[in-house]
Amino acid sequence: MSEPLYQLVYYSRNAIRGDETAFAKAIAAILTASRRNNPLVGITGALLFNAGCFAQVLEGSLDAVEATFERIQQDERHGDVSLLALEPIAARSFSNWAMGFVGHSRENADRFAAIGLDSGFDPERLGGQRIHEILRELVIQEEVVAA
Repeated sequence: MSEPLYQLVYYSRNAIRGDETAFAKAIAAILTASRRNNPLVGITGALLFNAGCFAQVLEGSLDAVEATFERIQQDERHGDVSLLALEPIAARSFSNWAMGFVGHSRENADRFAAIGLDSGFDPERLGGQRIHEILRELVIQEEVVAA
């Protein structure tokens, strides 16, 4: 019997210093490490960056999502890390994504604009469920565009 699945949703403030090139390199490093390490421990998920904040959904076993979240909290690129939700789930929402990154392309920025404007992209005000929905919508659209 497999372990129960959990979903963890958090947000953090961008603590990456430097110009746009330094930021792009730091994001690439985060994604490379996540895409390498997450499959090894059964983690899937998606990451969104907007308005100086990261919002992320992690899915996997409780031990795996908690250990991954602990590493994120210790990562100097993330400031003011805040847990929004940690709950059991019946199925993964991001099963095809070791770590999807959405909201950075022009197309995703356009799709995300209304959500960002409506909330001022305040992840705490949006809450864990709404961040999950936003990421899921963007990932679905990303998969359609890539197909």
